[in-house]
Amino acid sequence: MAERRVVITGVGTINPLGKTVEEYFTNLEAGMSAAAPITKFDTEKFKTKFACAIQDYDPNDYFDRKEARRYDLFTQYALIAADQAVEDAAFDFEKLDLEQCGVISSSGIGGVKTLFDESVGYAEGGNTPRFSPFIVPRMIIDIAAGFISMKYGFMGPNYSVVSACASSTHAMINAMEAIRYGRADVIVTVGSDATVNEISVGAFNAMQALSTRNDDFEHASSPFDKDRDGFVVGEGAGAFVFEELEHALKRGAKIYCEVAGGGYSADAYHFTAPHPEGRGAIKSMREALRDANVTVDDIDYINVHGTSTPLGDVTEIKALMEVFGEKLSSINISATKSMHGHLLGATGAIEALACVMALTRGVIPPTINCRNLDPEIPSNLNLTLDKAQYRDVKCTLSNTFGFGGHNSTIILKRYESESAE
Repeated sequence: MAERRVVITGVGTINPLGKTVEEYFTNLEAGMSAAAPITKFDTEKFKTKFACAIQDYDPNDYFDRKEARRYDLFTQYALIAADQAVEDAAFDFEKLDLEQCGVISSSGIGGVKTLFDESVGYAEGGNTPRFSPFIVPRMIIDIAAGFISMKYGFMGPNYSVVSACASSTHAMINAMEAIRYGRADVIVTVGSDATVNEISVGAFNAMQALSTRNDDFEHASSPFDKDRDGFVVGEGAGAFVFEELEHALKRGAKIYCEVAGGGYSADAYHFTAPHPEGRGAIKSMREALRDANVTVDDIDYINVHGTSTPLGDVTEIKALMEVFGEKLSSINISATKSMHGHLLGATGAIEALACVMALTRGVIPPTINCRNLDPEIPSNLNLTLDKAQYRDVKCTLSNTFGFGGHNSTIILKRYESESAE
């Protein structure tokens, strides 16, 4: 069977920069920082007192009270983003073969807030253990895919991917492969995490992974800056409708871009630190280029993982230099986590959305907050500092890496019909 082409026909998000894709794109282009003091819990005892949280979120705007009780916050975000993407795809459900439609979701830590609250409740409950009957379906990571499939009746592939901060990029690659090889015609793929809570902030503080720049929080997420001191945790979800090309053309769907290829690898080095020479990242990017049948000369924009950690940023630049060589200086690079923070398992999804913006609007989102470039990073690279840049973009690459040595890379490119090629 000939390999089938995969395109994106629907997009959705709720994240610190916007509760819709349009709002997200507007604030991304403007170079807005979403960092703000944490109001979800008392931070007096915490080293980090700020995050990139979704402001003014009310579940009652999206769900009735009974539904909201059923869903952990990460599932709520996943459902909101998926609903936007499905609506955007504009299916005629009477003509849709639901057995050929699936859902592949992803999350880094899932319903950790539910687990925390229920554990505290148990500890304070005396001799009789009391747990909510919803604790398991609220907590488990795969439940987001399950609820989305139930809402729309999608009976195709249905599961969740967990690879820490690489999760949603792995999920997108899995969705692409499922459609390529005929397991489905349509896949809703979503990454979601809700990590602005006591256990997440406290745990990442314990590993010294978070920035503690409480007196300058708006500039704390500062990829490539020599004084960067850790990432800023974020929350939210990004979702896509991936669709087989002929299926999309037959129903006259709007096509954002083509999902050209993906790569993944392991560092096989350390449980949190990246390989110092970026060996796993190099393999992931080279595999993605091969899978997409493109070369380094085809890439116009790279959305880097760029977390603002002392080790990660330099290591990723080393890997990029190894893969792209002299070509790298002519490619736009940006680290959008400088604006929306690090959404853990959801980060690959909303960064892929930034690539969609570059492809469809010719807007390269900026890297903000880099005031003093790290001397280990070559000064001739175009890191798209401070302000968005504008150019014709035909092909993009996005990296995501996770604790455990997980690496994933996805390549999106402008859709061109076979006759145009």
